[in-house]
Amino acid sequence: MTSPSPAPTSAWYRPMVARSTAERHRVSTVLELFFDLCFVAAVAQAAIALEHEFATGHVGNGVLGYVLVFFAIWWAWMNFTWFASAYDTDDVPYRLLTLVQITGALVMAAGADSAVTDRDFAVITVGYVIMRLAMVTQWLRAARSDPDRRTVCLRYATGILIVQLGWVGRLFLPDGAGLPSFLVLAAAELAVPLIAERTGNTTWHPHHIAERYGLFTIIVLGESITSATAAVRGALDADAGFGSLAALSAGGILTVFALWWLYFADETPRRLDSLPSALRWGYGHYGLFTAAAAVGAGLAVNIAYVTHHAEISRTTAAAAYTLPVALYLVVLRLLQRGATPGPALDALWAAAVVAVCLATFAPGPVLVTGIVAALLVAGTLALTRRKPAGV
Repeated sequence: MTSPSPAPTSAWYRPMVARSTAERHRVSTVLELFFDLCFVAAVAQAAIALEHEFATGHVGNGVLGYVLVFFAIWWAWMNFTWFASAYDTDDVPYRLLTLVQITGALVMAAGADSAVTDRDFAVITVGYVIMRLAMVTQWLRAARSDPDRRTVCLRYATGILIVQLGWVGRLFLPDGAGLPSFLVLAAAELAVPLIAERTGNTTWHPHHIAERYGLFTIIVLGESITSATAAVRGALDADAGFGSLAALSAGGILTVFALWWLYFADETPRRLDSLPSALRWGYGHYGLFTAAAAVGAGLAVNIAYVTHHAEISRTTAAAAYTLPVALYLVVLRLLQRGATPGPALDALWAAAVVAVCLATFAPGPVLVTGIVAALLVAGTLALTRRKPAGV
């Protein structure tokens, strides 16, 4: 864990001026770390709900609900992260508004299960709107204190507020309009930064952004470890076969270790040199985070299958694990390709993705996936190995 950023000491009030993009040693603050920690609850509840839906045979319903819920989690987290990179004043109003956002995250966590399983978005919408309205207030503060970027800040505040009215109104629509209205509003959320930054950019710190995303990746992978540990404990209590559990545990550990290694094999900050590159990086992490959290749920599904607590086929249980891993690898390669180009690497990663997908039909799919992921790490290291200076 990195040391907290040397941000200004907390005060009752200070103008919300933009922080410098060239600020040295800019890392996460203790408040940001606390914010991430509280988001773990929402990620965990979404993953648990996905696992339950898979285990009971409601695969399509579970996947759709999980994807929709995780959008809300990811987008709320992402918006706070980018705002804090530009306007972290750490005064009392800023801290209080951040705590309000954390409260919204906890409300979202409480409503995640019903949203995934029953498509009941009432509670999670309340939590989401709480978080987003707090962000409106933050943007209005920034507009007041930063005249050079006042138009940008007001566009953010206005756009967010309008979309929140849409989310609240969506609760009163008939069931048939649920998914189409969600997609429309999600597109509107994604469009707000594009519209707001059209005439000027907020000041975000490349190193800070890269670290924030890296920390959240660790948190999501850690949630996979936690859910897998709980599943293994339940299997041991059920006296499941040692051989099956050993293979599942070894495969799960190898996979998560490899996913972590591959993510941090790339130096991100130097590539976040423009708004388009930053948006590609930020938006692309939706697929990465969603897949990473689903890996733990998939492992738990496979443990439920071997202990005869899942009402699905062997192939479906295997796919619950292999497909999220394959998606993670695809998205990560697309995000990192600019820094580590080359046909050899592209071919290696493509072969690994295909192998992981084929592992769905192999004996011991989780263990095979872990081995493939470990081999991908070894191959990537070999192909990207740098020669010593003067050689």
